[in-house]
Amino acid sequence: MAVKKAKMNNGIEIPLLGLGTYSITSRKEVENAVNSALEAGYRLIDSASAYYNEKEIGRVIKKNSVPRKDVFITTKLDNWDHGYDKALRAFDESLKKLDMEYVDLYLIHWPISGKRKESWKALEKIYKDGRAKSIGVSNYTVLHLKELFDYAEIIPAVNQVELNPFVYPEDILEICRENNIIVEAYTPLARAKKFKHPVIQEMIKKYGHTPAQILLRWCLQHGAVVIPKSSNRERIFENAGIFDFEIAENDIGKMNKLDENLRSSPDPNEID
Repeated sequence: MAVKKAKMNNGIEIPLLGLGTYSITSRKEVENAVNSALEAGYRLIDSASAYYNEKEIGRVIKKNSVPRKDVFITTKLDNWDHGYDKALRAFDESLKKLDMEYVDLYLIHWPISGKRKESWKALEKIYKDGRAKSIGVSNYTVLHLKELFDYAEIIPAVNQVELNPFVYPEDILEICRENNIIVEAYTPLARAKKFKHPVIQEMIKKYGHTPAQILLRWCLQHGAVVIPKSSNRERIFENAGIFDFEIAENDIGKMNKLDENLRSSPDPNEID
C-alpha cells in the first residue's frame, strides 16, 4: 500500500498516515509496532524526547529493509529543554539517540510560557543547518501561532494538535490553512472512547468501515495528517485502510457537530 502525501510549505512532502509511538517504550513493543507499520506501508514514524523511545526507534529503522531516506522521522523538544542553547543541546541528544544524521521534522512539543521565541530561534538554526529537514510546533493555539508569526523568520511546516470529531478546534484548522501550515492530528481515534457513539455507528454501517477508519478518514478530509498510536499489528494494518473511501460532505457536517472538547492531553489554551 502506498500512503498518499501532502506538500508542506517548504516543498517537502509528508505522508498523510504515520505511526504514533506515545507510551510505546519497550524494545520488543517498538520493534513490533515500527516493523508492522513499515510493512503496512506507513512511512512516517512520530516520536518525541518525552516518549523515551528514540533509541529503540532508531535501532529498528536501521535494521529494517526500508531505506532511511524513505522514512519520515519526527521527534520533539521536551518541555524541560526550552531556551536557545538548551534546545540545541536537546536536539543533538535526540539525533544521538536516534543514531541519525538528520530528522525529517522537529517540533516544539508544547508552547512553554516565556521560552517560545528562544526555542523557535534554535529550531530555525537547526533547519538552516540542514539537520532537521522541516520544523514545526505542537499544541499551538491561535494565540501561540500569532505570537510566533511576529518573530519567526521561518513559518512552521506543521502544527501537531489533538484532533478528532470530539476535539474539533476549527479556529486552529483555519489559521493553519491560511498560513499554509499542515495540521497533524494526534489522538485521532479519541482513544477509542467514542467508537460506540450513535453517529459513528451510523457511519460504520453506511460506509462499511471500522470506527477507527471512519475517525481517521474524517481527519484526512479536514486536510490533516493522522498519526494513530498502536503497537497492535492487526490494528496498525486496519488503520491503514483509509484511502479507499470518502465520507460524504453532509456526513462530515454531521460529525463536525460532535465536538465536546474531549481532550486526552492538557488544554493548551490554558498556556499564556
